[in-house]
Amino acid sequence: MTANPRSYHELFIGGRWRKPSTTERISVVSPRTEETIAEVPAGHSDDVEAAVAAARDAFDHGPWPRLAPQQRMRKVEELAAIYGGHIDEMADLITAQMGSPRSFSRLGQAAGAASMIHLALAAARDYPWDERRQGVLGEAHLRRLPVGVVAAIVPWNVPQCLIMPKLIPALLAGCPVIIKPAPETPLDALWLAEMIEQVDLPAGVVSVVTGGSEVGEALVRHPGVDKIAFTGSSAIGRRIAALCGEQLKRVSLELGGKSAAIVLDDADIAKTVAGLKSASLMNNGQACVAQTRILVSERRHDELIDALSDMMSQLQVGDPADEKTDIGPLVAQRQQARVQDYIRSAQHEGARLVLGGDDNPSTRGWYVRPTLFTGATNEMRIAREEIFGPVLTVLTYADEDDAVRIANDSDYGLAGSVWTADTAHGLDIAGRVRTGTYGINMYMLDISTPFGGFKHSGIGREFGREGLDEYVELQSVACAGKLPPLKGADLKGVGEAAE
Repeated sequence: MTANPRSYHELFIGGRWRKPSTTERISVVSPRTEETIAEVPAGHSDDVEAAVAAARDAFDHGPWPRLAPQQRMRKVEELAAIYGGHIDEMADLITAQMGSPRSFSRLGQAAGAASMIHLALAAARDYPWDERRQGVLGEAHLRRLPVGVVAAIVPWNVPQCLIMPKLIPALLAGCPVIIKPAPETPLDALWLAEMIEQVDLPAGVVSVVTGGSEVGEALVRHPGVDKIAFTGSSAIGRRIAALCGEQLKRVSLELGGKSAAIVLDDADIAKTVAGLKSASLMNNGQACVAQTRILVSERRHDELIDALSDMMSQLQVGDPADEKTDIGPLVAQRQQARVQDYIRSAQHEGARLVLGGDDNPSTRGWYVRPTLFTGATNEMRIAREEIFGPVLTVLTYADEDDAVRIANDSDYGLAGSVWTADTAHGLDIAGRVRTGTYGINMYMLDISTPFGGFKHSGIGREFGREGLDEYVELQSVACAGKLPPLKGADLKGVGEAAE
């Protein structure tokens, strides 16, 4: 097992490496050198069929959903131990694939993914897999049963951190899982499959099918898949929701964001800008929770612009493998072109360019200059649409009510923050903003608490107990007579009666 970028010739289907149904290949291209670093199979509908058949058999007839939760936990603990021994190598692999700066790839991606395994295990240990409640007909027995076969479809920006909150809770709940990584970043998922192979799970429990939209479409449409867990754009999320709705298929969606950082008049500007450096520009700006709309009063506007400009002008743009690099290349040439188009659009609509621009700062690699705009309105594209690049937009507000109005004037509601000397007042502001997660004088995702969005930012939650809830169905059992004691129920397999 190695983390070095290398080609794969087989797919991981039902826990075994199998030849794909076609000879088509996907090239994995370095966003820094623009050169191919590996190739993987381009899966097709026949490969999806094989993965679903294996998962279906595992769920309908295999031992995994019938094991006691503690038995499943022990297998996940084995995976956590293996994964924890390869944090640095996983970080290097992620950086090579998608250009995330090495410092973020390690702490924000690989180490973060490892922590997600342990936190999901902690939630599972306290989870009420079986419980008793007093109903109007007498005592009722409640079971939380696995939802079924899960397809986890993830994008390229933080691939391991988007696989883990789907894969691990689903496994703990007793669900077989089919992982479909983005075509830009398949290598980390296939290397994860190598680790899973060492755990020796029952046949059919985990598959990794690499490929493009055909694979994702086939998984969403397949009647043998009980639940779709998707992270990606709101446009694709709407289509998935529609297709799942036609089938009455369970679905959870973590979609886009256009988060607003409200800088109040009593904020410490130096500390605010230091916090916004990571909150707004993490992962080269390719983060759904990035605080890319920065709201400030006219009174403190110039001070904030000067501080932001100073901070952004000092960012190190370069080789993402260098620990000193702040901004690496974007994941693909089309993403570079997309972000540069937003920069040109902002200038055309009348926003004032303070720093950066649409030219490439490097002769090789898909880089975009850190770019700062002011003089924008909330109607402009750069203030309304998710850019996914190192582009920040400053907007001014008249008073706090106006700031909250602007923050809420968005189709999205994934994240946000307020920067103030009065944390109690900050908590009040947070309660007025329609968003799923919020920070006071910071923004960092707390992966022990529920994460998800309001409005067009998604359906459902990841992390914590709520993350496990997404992968179970509730069964209520009434009894004509007295139920046996619940003692020992937590040691019983899912679907078995308590003694």
